[in-house]
Amino acid sequence: MSYPGYPPQAGGYPPQPGAYPSQPGAYPPQPGAYPPQAGGYPPQAGGYPPQQPGGYPPQQPGGYPPQQPGGYPPQQPGGYPPQQPGGYPPQAGGYPQAPPQGSWGGGPAGGYPSIGLGNLSNPGYNPGMPGGGMQQPQSQGMGYPGQPGQPMPGYPGAPQPNQPMPGYGGAPAPSPGYPKAPSPNPSMPVYGGGGGGGVMPIAPPIKRGFRGTIKDFPGADPLRDSEVLRKAMKGFGTDEQAIIELLGSRSNRQRVPLLRSYKTAYGKDLVKDLNSELSGDFRKLVMITLKTPAELDASELHSAIKGAGTDEACLIEILSSRSNAEIKEINRIYKQENKKTLEDSISGDTSGHFRRLLISLAQGNRDEREHVDISLAKQDAQSLYAAGENKLGTDESKFNAILCARSKPHLRAVFMEYQKMCGRDIEKSIEREMSGDLESGMLAVVKCIKHTPAYFAERLYKAMKGAGTKDTTLIRIMVTRSEVDMLDIRQEYVKNYGKSLYTHISGDTSGDYKKLLLKFCGGSD
Repeated sequence: MSYPGYPPQAGGYPPQPGAYPSQPGAYPPQPGAYPPQAGGYPPQAGGYPPQQPGGYPPQQPGGYPPQQPGGYPPQQPGGYPPQQPGGYPPQAGGYPQAPPQGSWGGGPAGGYPSIGLGNLSNPGYNPGMPGGGMQQPQSQGMGYPGQPGQPMPGYPGAPQPNQPMPGYGGAPAPSPGYPKAPSPNPSMPVYGGGGGGGVMPIAPPIKRGFRGTIKDFPGADPLRDSEVLRKAMKGFGTDEQAIIELLGSRSNRQRVPLLRSYKTAYGKDLVKDLNSELSGDFRKLVMITLKTPAELDASELHSAIKGAGTDEACLIEILSSRSNAEIKEINRIYKQENKKTLEDSISGDTSGHFRRLLISLAQGNRDEREHVDISLAKQDAQSLYAAGENKLGTDESKFNAILCARSKPHLRAVFMEYQKMCGRDIEKSIEREMSGDLESGMLAVVKCIKHTPAYFAERLYKAMKGAGTKDTTLIRIMVTRSEVDMLDIRQEYVKNYGKSLYTHISGDTSGDYKKLLLKFCGGSD
């Protein structure tokens, strides 16, 4: 393969437009130089090695061929002519000037950095090629002619004669974050998000930054905010709009300190003052905004258990979507507020396999490693199949053990393997094999793990559809997810139900309650 700019070697270098101009002292026939001879350059002591027909010898992938020691000898005076400043003159298709060090292409003297294209050939210089490094004795002043004493960027210096460049030559440098080898099961995607329709990502979805709708308000001052609330409630009537604007634009960690700063400034209890001034669902929503996430979850769990009839869906929603650390904090606050443990409350109010499912989730002891072992995922999928579809009756404890102990990324892989194995979604199997609270509980755990935003979108849709609105569920989800994944929930909502969450809330609620809910929603889609 001949290089662009170099003619085929029949009889040396004929003068061509755009090649080397003939200059005094260019290539005179003299001992040790390059006399024009038929058939190219013969082997000479210290000269170029014998050429293959067609110019340069075949290239190794990645650039120049491996050089023999003694490839480019130190030049005698009278070899190449002294260059003009700037190196080689511009040639049609030839080599451009050497870029300055530190620029793109000039690189550090140690070689080009990896740019994530480890398996592509480097069109420039390549010291670390498979099959032989560049082991040339570099003389002082080697490099681009006309730059005495400056080593060529990309060529290794004398101390490291055979140092492969990261990412080029040798083995390709692994790109950060990607596995070194293809997935053992090529049909399973290793990266990317997924919908709720059975095909879920194995790795966790790529983090896309903050996905909530409520952020810290820049420069918020709790004492000044307390003054705004005090003015809104003082005198005849209440300025609800001022309360909505303030609470709907502060993050949880900016709202909670208002309880103390209000008491510090006015010697009064903010919760009691708001309670006496507001009413209905708007009051309920305002009260919830002033609790920490763990306080809110603990009080919602307590309400779900102690009321007439248990709100099983609320228990599952909270326990299956919170992290281990969050569940441990919920347990601590629950015991502190109710003088009994969450586990005791669950035991006293539920029974059978559903009780075991809730108690397992309430331990906050799920594996939280991100790594997924495909072979273990296949084993778990087989275990679930053997415990349900493949036997008479169902081994609920096997479902419980896998769904409550394994990590969420691992379970997404298990669900995909399960579908491949028996041609049916895990949800369909649960519906066929279980019934009652256990069925709805297991289904909720699977949906929440499979695609959390789609699960919450469904919960919101069910809270608002039909006659009457389940305001407790609507309030809880809008407040708790506003700083987590509300943007993703809104996307899933409009995709799955054909209208935006904002529109549905607007049509289903009214007044100040609606205005504050829409603040947490953050906009229409």
